[in-house]
Amino acid sequence: MVEISRARFEELVADALDTIPQELTRYIDNVVITVSEDPPVPGLLGLYEGIPLTERGDGYAGVLPDQIFIYWREICAFCTTAEEVVDEVRITVVHEIAHHFGIDDDRLHELGWA
Repeated sequence: MVEISRARFEELVADALDTIPQELTRYIDNVVITVSEDPPVPGLLGLYEGIPLTERGDGYAGVLPDQIFIYWREICAFCTTAEEVVDEVRITVVHEIAHHFGIDDDRLHELGWA
């Protein structure tokens, strides 16, 4: 387990978001990214809840934002070094944003973002 403050972890999430190309970030729509303490299920590092862009139709309007949860304590418990935390935060952020774009877990595994 790696000890990192919540504030530092939130910075790592922001840094991970900054690595996503602007060509993609401009399509991220109606999404809130939240750092949460603990996952609803042990071992879960991140979670996307919402309607992926690929499933939004003409009637998509006036809905609450999609949510991406990044689980601070779980990622710190999963990693053994601070460098691993940085890498895992980036992988988890990209993985959950990919779900927003409609990319499923099988495809993410194929692409190496599991």
